[in-house]
Formats: sequence, C-alpha cells, structure tokens
Amino acid sequence: MNPLLPPLDEIVIGGVAFLVVFYFLAKVLLPRIRKTLEERTDAIEGGLARAEEAQAEAQAKLLRHRAELIDARREAGRLTAEGRERGAAALAELRAEGARIKDEIVASGHAQIEADRRQASIVVRQDLGKLATDLAGRIVGESLRDEALQRRIVDRFLDDLDQQSPVTSK
Repeated sequence: MNPLLPPLDEIVIGGVAFLVVFYFLAKVLLPRIRKTLEERTDAIEGGLARAEEAQAEAQAKLLRHRAELIDARREAGRLTAEGRERGAAALAELRAEGARIKDEIVASGHAQIEADRRQASIVVRQDLGKLATDLAGRIVGESLRDEALQRRIVDRFLDDLDQQSPVTSK
C-alpha cells in the first residue's frame, strides 16, 4: 500500500460524485448563471444606451431651448426697434402738426394785424380829415361843410403826406 494513493473504492465514489456535480453544474447551474450574467450585461448595456439616449435628448432639448431663447431675444430686439421707430414717427408727426398749427396761428395773426392796421388807417384818415377841415375852416374863416370837397382835400393832403413819409405803411 502506498500511503499517497487512496483506496480504489474512494476514487470510484469520488469520480462518480464529481461527475454528478459536474453534470449538475453544466446542465442546470451554468445556464442559469450564464442567463443571469447576460441579463445583467443587457441591463447594464441597456442602461448605458438609455442614459446615452437620455443625454442626447437632453442635449437636443438644451439646443432647442437655446435657439428659442435666441429667437425670443431677436424678436424682443425687433419689437423694441419697431417701437422706437413708431415712437419717432409719432413724435415727428406731432412736431409737424404743431408746426402746421403754429404757422396757421401766425398767418391768422398777421391777417388780423393787417386788417386792424387797415381799419386803424381808415379811422385815422377820417379823424385827421375832420380835424384838418375844421382847422382849415377856422383858418380860412369859412365853413367847409361840403362832404365831397372835404374828402378830396383830405385825400389829397394825406396822399401828399404818404409820399413825403420815408417810412412805409407795412
């Protein structure tokens, strides 16, 4: 007997037990382990793929939001510029209307002043003519009551004064 070699019946029983365990592992346990590992691999790879998809979708949303923000800023700038243009146009229109009204008022004032000046000139001529005829009547010593004669004398006198006067009536 060799002390290093076990008895033959133990080798046979050990070999049969090994084959049963190996068969059980190969047919039952290893497929389950392989299936579990494949599921975990798929879950991990699927999770990574879903994470990448989610990240790509988030990036696309971020880009869309940035583009919308840029468009909104452009639109706000356009609306602001349009509002400024409208305001400037309205201001120019109001200024033009104000200038037109001012010109009308000034023209109306000039016309009224001219009419008042003519009226004053007529009244002054009449008063001056009356005073002149009264004075002439006192100087001559006779009454100059003839209206037609009075008018001719006064008109001639005033025309002579207008020709001698260096200041124009306007």
